[in-house]
Amino acid sequence: MAAPLPRLAVILSHPTQYYSPWFIWLGAHTPLPFRVFYLWDFGVRDTRDPQFGTTFRWDRDLLSGYESEFVPNTAADPGTHHWRGLSNPALPDRLAAWRPECLLLFGYKWSAHLRALAWARRHRVPVLFRGDSHFLGRGAPPLIRRLLLRLLYRQFAGITYVGQANRDYFRLLGVREEQLFFAPHSVDQTLFDPANPTVQAAAAALRTEHGLAGKRVVLFAGKMSERKQPVPLLRAFLQVATENDALVFVGEGDERGALESLARAHPDRRVRFLPFANQTEMPARYLLADFFALPSHGFYETWGLAVNEAMHMGVPCLVSDLVGCQRDLVRPGETGWVFEAGNLSALAQALQAALRTPPEELARLRSKVIATISRYTYEQTAAGLLQALAHLSSR
Repeated sequence: MAAPLPRLAVILSHPTQYYSPWFIWLGAHTPLPFRVFYLWDFGVRDTRDPQFGTTFRWDRDLLSGYESEFVPNTAADPGTHHWRGLSNPALPDRLAAWRPECLLLFGYKWSAHLRALAWARRHRVPVLFRGDSHFLGRGAPPLIRRLLLRLLYRQFAGITYVGQANRDYFRLLGVREEQLFFAPHSVDQTLFDPANPTVQAAAAALRTEHGLAGKRVVLFAGKMSERKQPVPLLRAFLQVATENDALVFVGEGDERGALESLARAHPDRRVRFLPFANQTEMPARYLLADFFALPSHGFYETWGLAVNEAMHMGVPCLVSDLVGCQRDLVRPGETGWVFEAGNLSALAQALQAALRTPPEELARLRSKVIATISRYTYEQTAAGLLQALAHLSSR
């Protein structure tokens, strides 16, 4: 008879469009007793996102179907952009009141997270860690920082990793093989369903509205920030596109003005700008595309969950070799195209190859995309977490 699952306290910065639906899934499909302790209410009330440059809240219910509570955040400037942005002095008392037998900590870069880790250590409560960092594009950190990170990760009884680059990160920092459990990054595949007739109709309407009928469409969706490299993507497109091609940007951000100015200077190229789209609007945006582009550079793109979303819609992807999910999801000739980050010529070559892919080859890629992403679902993510919890129970 299997040992009962421990009471799990999940500590997360705020409700997100990725993790909250997973918690709903866990509540509906597993016997795991858990409560999520949120440290900030971003996403469930109207809040301005400085990177998107817009005020919004997610348009899905992110709180039903599982236990959760918001721990008061006393930060003068709440948010995840600085160390004291998640300052929750009541967190230890809230944890003590719920009496967890295990903690799952998402990240460590905020004061509240280290307060929770200290509480767990005092009360001899084991802690699991979930993060998605990698060393792509930067190499191992200096010795002192590496030693500090090794010391930090020794505090955890187990670690769930999201993919190959993330696993390499933990192994380099001394995490033992038996402490690692694969719980891949995933999204809600019930939302990203290419067979949904409502989504199909919305995608067709968008193509008609924006003059994209009969065009080979490249899609960029996300924050238009320098780290995601939308301007080099547009420059590469202007180099290689023909009258049969189109590039669609969805989102807002600091780079949008520069993008629109550059596009206006080339009226012979079909470039379209759509505003920020909330979560339920995104499936139609992906479905209007022939492929999705995420040319990010640096270690900021720890995974790239938009790639998961696009692939669930059957859309091949073009990514840089520094996007965290590349080794797991985007294989050249199978599920998309990969180029050397920061190399405009390489980006242009990859973009040209994608734009000129014959229809029958594109159909083959789509089938490979669907097969690959079918292994990245909430069920697989939950299996990794439950395996980690079973490991703790057997100790």
